[in-house]
Amino acid sequence: YSCVIRSSQNCPDGIRSRIKESEFGPQFLEHIPVLQWAQHVTQEQHQRLKRYPGAHALVDTLTVLNSSANWKMLDDWESRKNKLECSHCAVVGNGGILKGSKKGKEIDGHDYVFRTNGAVIKGFEEDVGSRTTHYTFSTNTLMNSMRSYGGIGYSGPPETRYVFLPDHDRDYLLMKAASTHTFVVKGPERGKDPTRYFGKDVSAAKLKMYHPDFIRYLRNRFLRSKILNSQFRSIYRPSTGAAMLLAALHTCDQVSAYGFMTPDYSKYSDHYYDKSYRQVGFYANHDMRMEMTVWQKLHKAGLITLYMRN
Repeated sequence: YSCVIRSSQNCPDGIRSRIKESEFGPQFLEHIPVLQWAQHVTQEQHQRLKRYPGAHALVDTLTVLNSSANWKMLDDWESRKNKLECSHCAVVGNGGILKGSKKGKEIDGHDYVFRTNGAVIKGFEEDVGSRTTHYTFSTNTLMNSMRSYGGIGYSGPPETRYVFLPDHDRDYLLMKAASTHTFVVKGPERGKDPTRYFGKDVSAAKLKMYHPDFIRYLRNRFLRSKILNSQFRSIYRPSTGAAMLLAALHTCDQVSAYGFMTPDYSKYSDHYYDKSYRQVGFYANHDMRMEMTVWQKLHKAGLITLYMRN
C-alpha cells in the first residue's frame, strides 16, 4: 500500500519519470510511504517505530486515519484531473522574496497549493495567492505561529487538508482530538479544543500525517547535513518547509516552489509579511543553507521550478 500514494501514473513528463535519470536518482526511493495511516498500525510496525519521537502514541491515534483520503496526498485527483494527466502543485514558503512578487494569480492557478506555518494570506493575496489545499505543520510550529503572527492577522491555518509533521507525541494527540472532536487528553495542549485551530467541521478525512520513515529518508538521503556529525545531531531535522516541498516532489507530477531561500536571501526580509526588514535567522535544528543548495540543484535538474528574483 505504500506505492499508491503517488498521483497519476500517466503523466509522460512527470517528476518520477525524470528523477531517476537525474543526479537525484541514487537518492530517490520510489516506494517509501509519504503518509502514515491506519494500515500502518501493526504490532511489527509499532515495535520498529517506537524508537522514534511520538511513536508510542501511534497505535492509539493512527486508527482514526482509515480512509483513502488519509493515505493519498492528492486524494481527489481522480475526480479533479478532468483529462489533464499531470498534477501541478505550488509549494509556498513564507520567505521575504515573495513581497512585491505579484505571483498570487500564478500560485492560485495550480491544481494544488501547499502552505506551511505562519501562512498569512489576508492582505498579501496579490503576492502569495489565496488558495490553500494542503497545510503542513507540527503542533509546535502551529502554536508558535499563532503566538508570533497573531498581531498581523494569523489566527490559525486556512480551512483545508491538514498534514501533520510527527515531531512529538503532541502531534499524534492533537490529530486524534481533531478527528474525534474531543479535547486533547494530555501534554502541553491538554484540554485544548482542536476546532479552535481547524474549524468546526474538521473531520478525519481532512487530516494526514507524514510517515516517520519518510522524514528520516529525507534527512538521510536528500538533506544529509554536517550537523549530523556535531553535538546538535539529536535535534537536527528538515525544516517544515523542506518536508513539505520534498513531499510534493514525491507526490505531484510538476512542482513550482515560491518563497524558499535563494542565494540572494540577504536582500529580503525573513518573511513576506514582516513590517520592517528582519534578517533571516539560522538555528542548529535546521540546515537552511544546505536546504537552499538542494533547491538550487532540483531547479537546475528541472525537477522543480524555483521562483527566483534574478
